[in-house]
Amino acid sequence: MGWWLLFLAILFELSGTISMKLSNGFTNLWPSLFLLVFYGLSFFLLSHALKYIEMSVAYATWSGVGIVAIALVAYFYFHEPFNVTKVMWILIIVIGIIGLNMSSKAH
Repeated sequence: MGWWLLFLAILFELSGTISMKLSNGFTNLWPSLFLLVFYGLSFFLLSHALKYIEMSVAYATWSGVGIVAIALVAYFYFHEPFNVTKVMWILIIVIGIIGLNMSSKAH
């Protein structure tokens, strides 16, 4: 149950970050409102995921997966540049998430 809540929290966090980009500094009404709703839902679901998953693991997974996902969205949707250095650091984030999950009490 906790991992499903965390997965949904990540999806809403990703949606909120995309809305942030589309809001153009809170100058576009609908993306600005969606930003607030999506981030609110993300934090709500993350707080409930913490009932089942260790805080360090849940937060690192939430933020790390969000970073990786938004980097991919930024490249494919917003056409932001992607280079070897960015890929290397993103891989380090992924390795950190995997390591943290493997070191939790649940494993």
